[in-house]
This record gives sequence, structure tokens and C-alpha cells, in this order.
Amino acid sequence: MTQPFLPLTARSRAEAHRTATPLELFFDLCFVVAVAQAGASLVHAVAEGHAGEGVVNYAMVFFAIWWAWMNFSWFASAYDNDDVLYRVVTLVQIAGVLVLAAGVSRAFEEHDFLVVYLGYLVMRLALASQWLRAARHASSPEERTMCRRYAGGVLAAQVGWLALLFVPEGARPWVFLVMALAELAVPVYAEKDAPSTWHPHHIAERYGLFTIIVLGESVAAATVAVKTGVVENDALNELLPIAAGGLLIVFAAWWIYFVVPAHDRLTDSRQGFLWGYGHYVIFASAAAIGAGLEIAVEQAVGKAHIGVLAASLSVTVPTAVFLLSVWLLHARRFKVGLAQQAVLPGASAAVLLCSFAGRWAVLAAGLVVAAAVAVGVTLTARTPATGTARPS
Repeated sequence: MTQPFLPLTARSRAEAHRTATPLELFFDLCFVVAVAQAGASLVHAVAEGHAGEGVVNYAMVFFAIWWAWMNFSWFASAYDNDDVLYRVVTLVQIAGVLVLAAGVSRAFEEHDFLVVYLGYLVMRLALASQWLRAARHASSPEERTMCRRYAGGVLAAQVGWLALLFVPEGARPWVFLVMALAELAVPVYAEKDAPSTWHPHHIAERYGLFTIIVLGESVAAATVAVKTGVVENDALNELLPIAAGGLLIVFAAWWIYFVVPAHDRLTDSRQGFLWGYGHYVIFASAAAIGAGLEIAVEQAVGKAHIGVLAASLSVTVPTAVFLLSVWLLHARRFKVGLAQQAVLPGASAAVLLCSFAGRWAVLAAGLVVAAAVAVGVTLTARTPATGTARPS
């Protein structure tokens, strides 16, 4: 039975059989609602010919979603005690992301970030309260200082984000950049003297689960788009290449991400920061693949105000970014020899070239990434990798 109040003390990094909890899985599922809203708004912006503006808004909104998710995940890895108060505060954070999701459309269409900010504020205040609670039960002065730095940094950042609501529209990307860097600096500063006791296997599992959910959202979004196109426009012939190519891309993305054991990269806090922060690009590009497939479908049935090349790029660019970022972040650490190392960068470049294949661009990109998986498997079988990550 769950206890109402337990000490919120640090868990052991060497704890055996540490896995994601049902609450964490529910947390992820609710956060993907916000990811879906950001993707849908990106589709609308690009399809209407406002790609630049849409991508900037998507990057800002996705950062808020990802950063709140990531901060909770690392905190939970170190401090989850699963008492009633911890559960309630976590549910408050879920409520915050749902508020944020409700404001995504207004942020994209009317450039009004008030609801997004309020949702983000709810999530961040809830997390700050958790850090203050952990500080109260800290076992050493160093740990208490670390927890208080986290809480203070999170709270201070919320004041800075207020500027996003009042500065001229043209200045918002710069405010976002400054505040994003400030947010990224908080964990680095907080843990410079005493690191939190996050669990490598648990963190790797959490990131892997969120990757699966984001890729699943891409499949769902693309499926609905294809279904709508077939039902409303009777355009099965035009949509089959997009559907087949999109499925190959998502399947290959899953394979490529999980082909190496990610926890082997998490050897210390420095590696943890690089790996964890780098996943912003992986998650954002994975979610954007689904948005790109929707855009390609809308263009194929004549509902988008863009050309074939622009629609193709909306799929090939995030796919190429996903391949390259996964390679940079951890896959390259497990590759042996130039041939193995060249597979993903080469596939990334080839996918971009597929953009010029007209209505066959998505299918061509899908075949390229499927071939990359096949070549990678073959090369690994001939020259097995070491099984562990090489030192940086």
C-alpha cells in the first residue's frame, strides 16, 4: 500500500532491477498529447506556406515539453519514493502539460504564448516543490545545496520566461534562446559539487520509452492522414508510396535507435548531460517525421499550399536529422571501422537527396533507411562491435 508521506531521500545508483513505474508511463502518455498538438500545429503552418515561422514556434513549444519531461525523469530516477504526496505533485505536472497542450494552437496561430506559459509554470513550480522537499531530507550539506540550487534555478527561470509574453514578436526567438540556455545551465550549476544519484539503466529505459511513444505518435498521425486522404479524396494511388515510405522510415528509426545499449554511454554526469540534452534533437526530429508525413499527404491530395519539393523536405529533413543525431549521440561509440561509422551519415545524406525524387521522395527515403539498417546489420555480423561504448 502506498504511504501518505515518506522521506524523499536519494535512491542508490547501484539499485538492481530499476524499471519505469506505471506513474512514469502515464506521465509519458500525457506528455505525448502535447507533442501531438505541437506536431499538428506544425503541419498546419507548413501546409499554409509558413514553414519558417512554424518551425521556430515548434522548436520553442517542443523545448518546453521536452525540458519539463526530462527534468521530471532525472529527478524521479534519483528521488522517486512513490508516496502519496509524490504522486499528487506528479499528477499536478501532468495537469500542467495538458494546459500547455491546450495553448499550442493559439501560440502558433495568434502568437499568444500565455496559456503555454501558464502550463509550463504549473509544471515547473511542481518540480521546484519536489526539489525543496528533497532538500529537507538530504543526507549531507552538499546534497542539500544541490537540491536548493535546482529549486532556485527553476523558480528564477520562470521569471525570465515572462519576457516571452511582452517582447515584440520579432524578439521572441532571441528571448527563447537566452532562456533556453539559462534553463540548460541550471542542472550543470546545481550538480557541479554533488551529482544527483540518477540510475543509468532507468534513465536509458525512460528515454527509450519516450522515443517509442513519439514514434508511435508519428505512425498514428500518418495513418489518420492517409485514411482521411483515401476517404475524402479517393487518392489511394498517390498515398500508397507515402504510406509505405513512412512506415519504412519509422520502422528503421526504431531499429537504429535501439540497436545499441544506451546505458553504456551514461558513465558519469558529464556524459549524462550531453546524452540527455542531445535527445532534444532526437525527440523533436522523431515527432517532426510524423508531421512531415501528414504534410506530404496533404500536398498529394491538393490540400496544402506548397509544392512537391517542400512537402518532400518536410519528411526527409527530420529523417536525416534523426539519423545523424542518433549516430552522433551514441551509435558511433559502438561502431568498429570506417564502413560501420559511415552507414548513418551516408544514409542521412542520401535521404536528403531523395527530396528531389518528386512524388516518390518519401518512398525513396524509406528504402534508403531500410537499406541502411540492412547494411548495418551485415557489417556488424562480419565485424562485431565491441559491445561497450568507447571512451570519449
